[in-house]
Amino acid sequence: MKQKEQSVCDCDVIHEDVVERVRNAMPDGKNFYDLANLYKMFADNTRVRILWALSCEDMCVCDLAVLLGMTKSAISHQLKSLRLTNLVKYDKQGKVVYYSLADDHIKDIFEKGFEHIHE
Repeated sequence: MKQKEQSVCDCDVIHEDVVERVRNAMPDGKNFYDLANLYKMFADNTRVRILWALSCEDMCVCDLAVLLGMTKSAISHQLKSLRLTNLVKYDKQGKVVYYSLADDHIKDIFEKGFEHIHE
C-alpha cells in the first residue's frame, strides 16, 4: 500500500524571522473576532439568499418574504442580524422600509464567493 504524503512538518526548526514578520503584521484580536462574526452571517442559507436578493434590488420585507417563501417575521429576524453586522441598511419611504446592501464591499464578497465555488 502506498504511503500518503504527510502534510505535517517533521522538523523542529523555528523560522524566527518568519514568525516575527507575521506576528508584527497580525491585527489585534478584536479584528479577528469582528471578521469571524462577519463570516458567521454568511453561514446561514436564509441570510445568504437575502443578501443575494439585495445585491440585485433594494427590497422590502414583504417582497423578500414572497421571494423566499418565508414569513415576514422570519425575514425581519434575519434582517436585524444583517443590520447589526452592518451588512444591510434600510430606507423608510412612508410606510414601506426598503433594505439594501450596506456598501459595495458586500457585493464584492458575494461575487468572490460565487467565483470560488464555481471554480
